[in-house]
Amino acid sequence: MPLTTATVQIPNGDLSIDAYLAQPDGDGPYPGIIVIQEVFGVNEHIRDVTERIAAEGYLAIAPAIYQRTAPGFDVGYDEAGLAEGRKYKAMTTAAELLSDVEAAITYLQTHCADRLKPNAIGIIGFCFGGHVAYLAATLPAINVTASFYGAGIATMTPGGGDATLSLTPHIQGTVYGFFGQEDALIPNGQVDEVEQALEGNGEHHRVFRYAGAGHGFFCDRRDAYRPDTAADAWVQVQTLFGQL
Repeated sequence: MPLTTATVQIPNGDLSIDAYLAQPDGDGPYPGIIVIQEVFGVNEHIRDVTERIAAEGYLAIAPAIYQRTAPGFDVGYDEAGLAEGRKYKAMTTAAELLSDVEAAITYLQTHCADRLKPNAIGIIGFCFGGHVAYLAATLPAINVTASFYGAGIATMTPGGGDATLSLTPHIQGTVYGFFGQEDALIPNGQVDEVEQALEGNGEHHRVFRYAGAGHGFFCDRRDAYRPDTAADAWVQVQTLFGQL
């Protein structure tokens, strides 16, 4: 599907958030998808994912969630980039992240109103973005959520406070969680906790566990990339977003 892409600015109070927008060239209406970055920023991989989603028939937008502390942040998958990304991750708070997601939704509703399908918003996130996506699933506007290997969901929340997992009862839409069984950052016991919390919140949620996969298995720029696993996960994401 032919696409149009652009870097846009999302207003959020006094803050202007850089974002990568990809949209089909047709008339629509199309559901909207918010894409949340890894700790490495809205880099080439995240822009590629945003375009892949748009090519399936969605208005996809990836806001820069480090805008307050590191505008234009975009680093590689080396140890230096990881350390820098984690530094800015530690500066985020749940309240600010939620406001950024809400601002991205409002942007689609305002600037793409004639092509946006009403009441059809999803979110997808990877790595730290997977945690943020799970957090954002608590927003009433979010209908479907794809959370990829979001570390710390069961143990913490950005900025401090009770673990994000404790907010699961506030989730009204459908959540699909994707985890590698060899992920050194997310013990399988924590995945169990996520799955149990989601099961307690309804039968429509699903957790996918991939044998032999570690952290970052979906990203084809990382050594952890697992093509077969990523392909299966993409099929599941398409099924999830197809509910919109």
